[in-house]
Amino acid sequence: MGETRTMNMVDRIASLQDYDLYRDLSWEGTFEDYLQVVRNRPQVTRNAFQRVYDMIISHGTEEYIDNKKKLVRYNFFRDEVNLGADAIFGLDIPLMRLVHVFKAAAEGYGPEKRVILLHGPVGSSKSTIVRLIKKGLERYSRSSEGALYTFRWVNLREVGLSSQEDSMGCPMHEEPLRLIPMEWRDRAIRELELSNDLFRVRVDGDLDPACRFLFRHLLAHYKGDWAKMVANHIRVHRLVLSEQDRIGIGTFQPKDEKNQDSTELTGDINYRKIAEYGSDSDPRAFNFDGEFNIANRGVVEFVEVLKLDVAFLYDLLGASQEHKIKPKKFAQTDIDEVIIGHTNEAEYKKLLNNEFMEALRDRTIKIDIPYITKLTEEIKIYQKDFSAEKVRGKHIAPHTVEVAAMWAVLTRLEDPKKHSLALVQKMKLYDGKTLPGYTQDNVKELRKESKREGMEGMSPRYVQDKISNALVDDAGEGTINPFMVLNQLEKGLRHHSLISSEEQRKRFAECIGLVKQEYEDIVKNEVQRAISADEEAIARLAANYIDNVKAFTLKEKVKNRYTGQDDEPDERLMRSIEEKINIPENRKEDFRREIMNYIGALAVEGKKFEWHMNERLRTALEKKLFDDQKDSIKLKTLVAAVVDKETQEKIDTIKARLIKYFGYNEVSATDVLNYVASIFARGDAKD
Repeated sequence: MGETRTMNMVDRIASLQDYDLYRDLSWEGTFEDYLQVVRNRPQVTRNAFQRVYDMIISHGTEEYIDNKKKLVRYNFFRDEVNLGADAIFGLDIPLMRLVHVFKAAAEGYGPEKRVILLHGPVGSSKSTIVRLIKKGLERYSRSSEGALYTFRWVNLREVGLSSQEDSMGCPMHEEPLRLIPMEWRDRAIRELELSNDLFRVRVDGDLDPACRFLFRHLLAHYKGDWAKMVANHIRVHRLVLSEQDRIGIGTFQPKDEKNQDSTELTGDINYRKIAEYGSDSDPRAFNFDGEFNIANRGVVEFVEVLKLDVAFLYDLLGASQEHKIKPKKFAQTDIDEVIIGHTNEAEYKKLLNNEFMEALRDRTIKIDIPYITKLTEEIKIYQKDFSAEKVRGKHIAPHTVEVAAMWAVLTRLEDPKKHSLALVQKMKLYDGKTLPGYTQDNVKELRKESKREGMEGMSPRYVQDKISNALVDDAGEGTINPFMVLNQLEKGLRHHSLISSEEQRKRFAECIGLVKQEYEDIVKNEVQRAISADEEAIARLAANYIDNVKAFTLKEKVKNRYTGQDDEPDERLMRSIEEKINIPENRKEDFRREIMNYIGALAVEGKKFEWHMNERLRTALEKKLFDDQKDSIKLKTLVAAVVDKETQEKIDTIKARLIKYFGYNEVSATDVLNYVASIFARGDAKD
């Protein structure tokens, strides 16, 4: 019985397997079969840059306008396949630059001979971008549109080229068309009509030393009969790139100089096989397993590339410029791979100051990856990490993540050169908000005058750590609020290792104060809206206002709903509402005409005007109703020890609205009401 149950479960697991995919990935055939594959789909012969570019584009693009500039967003960097686990936010312009480099390299315009260097402060997503490319390439190689092929040598024992294994895989996973000798390769491709209108087949470079050795000996064995050699000894098979299996994707990380040498990049002698083949210069006795070797046909990542010893950089220069590497005791070997490295600000400054590194600078395409300076994009980072699904058992009060992101962005911005503009206002302009007197052209100017913006400031990692600290702290009765996170952020500044000066520490602390002021305005507005959330009362006020505005603009009278008499428009009522959004006396007529034009435009479209449709009018009505009601509610009595029953009922109603409409829970709603009440009490004391 137990065995049957186990078998059933095994069968259920087995049913999840995709046999068709397994068959596709395990495809094997003759060289003739492969030529037919190439004729049908020439794209299988793409080089590494072409494959990476096509992989990114295959996920689709989205065009949009930002500050009058047309930008492209590449869906690939949203990482939708992994539900956004490694999604990149707010870096559309740097990612556009990176993809343009891939495109130019794919066309053979020059960048394919360069090292791509992602440069930016710590925690700015450099390694995440490379990780996305590596994982994306793995996935792409498993799809039909991203298929690529390599070959292995078979029947080696019968011709005396091996005493043990009868077959040998191509150690560097070469493109099978490299088996066609270079002197007749282009002609063969042309006469066989392997190219088509969409893609021109072009295969550069020669076989690696081990394959060249077998090729030479087998050709001699068949007295120059290339066709017989290929038919008897070559099997082509599908190649699946995998970082785990070290096929087509390599990663190199600097270590202690004593424990690292260049063989980690270009391979080393296999001493066990010297006994079989008799010489350490026989390529069959060499492991072509350095990072450059195994990354052939794909991508190699250099982690903190500028920390490499100078000896390694020589290998890097040849690999980038000439697409060649020099394994020990062998001739220069052709490679086809994307070389991408990343480094931080401090290491890059060292490179600029080191005259010995001039050759590397000349062979590098630097792409700056700054911190995010757009608030809504920064918020997305923390929402992803601290969503309700991930933070179970804890309630994150509204605006907690927002204020943390706000602080992070403020630390990265430079003070505006225009004295009339505050740092918080600059942040809002960058985030697409409109401010009176500022246009998109002003935002462009602000960005131009702040060339280093985003290259300094606090990293998202620091903020993530402090939100985590607040979450594990038991102080909030299962709830964390903005003040808990701001306190954690401020406390951590005292011992943060990346803060280079006391002046910088002081500036970051001042940003905490700016965020607290901004948060105060946000919650005051929210409580005002909760108090004025009486739909019927606000609709009556709106109708009254519109009736008066209509009469005013048409120079008519208003019929009094109670007496039935015709009265002059109620100037006092209209001004009491307009003053809530700072409409001056000399602009009141413009505002009223604007409202009537808005209503008229809706009527033309067959739509009925509702009070909440116009953002400015909605704000004005809510503030007016709040001011009319706040005295009857006596919010400031919340901070008193005793609250009468009637006031308590009103407070409970407001609390219920905060929970229903704004995402608070019982604890956080009580906290925010107490906080806003203390603000009003403080305001009364000042008065």
